[in-house]
Amino acid sequence: MSEQQSSQLLPGLFEAIAEDQRVNVLHIGPALPETVAFFSDAGFRCKLFFLDLFAELPLVFQPGDELTVQQRMSQLMDFPQDTRFDLCLFWDIFNYLDETAIEALVDCLRPQLAIGARAHAFAVHNTRSPQLPQRFGILAGDLLNLRPRPAPLPGYAPHPQARLQALLQGLTIKRSVLLAQSRLELLLHAAA
Repeated sequence: MSEQQSSQLLPGLFEAIAEDQRVNVLHIGPALPETVAFFSDAGFRCKLFFLDLFAELPLVFQPGDELTVQQRMSQLMDFPQDTRFDLCLFWDIFNYLDETAIEALVDCLRPQLAIGARAHAFAVHNTRSPQLPQRFGILAGDLLNLRPRPAPLPGYAPHPQARLQALLQGLTIKRSVLLAQSRLELLLHAAA
């Protein structure tokens, strides 16, 4: 059963988009119908790129794998070289990646961020916060649809906000909002 949740920071993600601007959106997670419908109906001229890193967690980051995390992440993020992302929806992926994997993700993504790119993510205020296994969809510019995941994800080990900021080289946390259950909603901007 899904539930709706207001978003404090999603409107800030979309506010800088001009009506005639072509926008490339990177969505980390499964393609949910409400998100596709939102971008189709909201008047955005956009191209959506879906990368479900959540589904890859058990396979990609196994200890003893002959490929490094950086090599595996590069394989997963095999987008056309001239693609520049204007918006990135990370959701809560950073809560499931260790420091090496976060750095690899950001290293692979940094060359493909457009000037002025913005991003959205969820983190935790208290690293002892329990896992909330949810999938996120966008219903409106300030409204999310939260669906339960079929099963908890492996690797839940959230990072303190200061450490997460240090790992996100090239992205700056512009705003953070404390939510219920010691969760944080983050609005990020690509560094100049």
